[in-house]
Amino acid sequence: MFVQKSMTRKVITVGPDSRVLEAHDLLQRHHIRHLPVVDSDNILVGIITDRDLRSALPGGLYGKTPASVDTGPYADLTVREIMTPKPVTISPTNTIEDALLLIQRIQVGAFPVVDEAGRLQGILSVRDLLRAFIAVLGIEEPGTLLGILVEEKLGQMKKIVDAITEENISFGSILVARHWEPNMRAVFPYLLTNNVSRVKKKLTALGFRLLDPMEWYMDRIPKVD
Repeated sequence: MFVQKSMTRKVITVGPDSRVLEAHDLLQRHHIRHLPVVDSDNILVGIITDRDLRSALPGGLYGKTPASVDTGPYADLTVREIMTPKPVTISPTNTIEDALLLIQRIQVGAFPVVDEAGRLQGILSVRDLLRAFIAVLGIEEPGTLLGILVEEKLGQMKKIVDAITEENISFGSILVARHWEPNMRAVFPYLLTNNVSRVKKKLTALGFRLLDPMEWYMDRIPKVD
């Protein structure tokens, strides 16, 4: 699935010479956290976030309606002065997998989506990515996510699929991930049923080790000292 299919196309933007208080009002009014900064030709020149505003404005002003408080020296502060120039962007033709890896590596909440000329085409947020993966995985339908430890060799996936389809159970999706044990993979089939006891017994009888998907995920989170 490509970014252009998942991004938000109607983007609220602001100009670099707009007042910071105007950007603050836009974020508050539209309940958004990222505001791309574009020039008169819709070329992306920066981005401003709610975090930028929290850092730039005093606590007594952030979150308030400017007309209701004394803005003092902040009245003429411009977006250009606090924005992040040349933010990391993504192309409409990138995949959502590309975007997910990039967000994990750079640790930002959204990417402006630009074409080859640098013109803003949309914005892709973590929320957009979650919505896209829900659609891809088919987990909007009730079901159960299984975790299976699989030896990395030919024929293993067929055994799993056969064991499940023999129970007349449909798949929502199947994901395959790396595992820390050598020559092993973690397989996560999403089954469109809540009755999986027979399937679990059959997979165990075939020699597969079942994983708790949540425990597997928690084990992959880097430890923080």
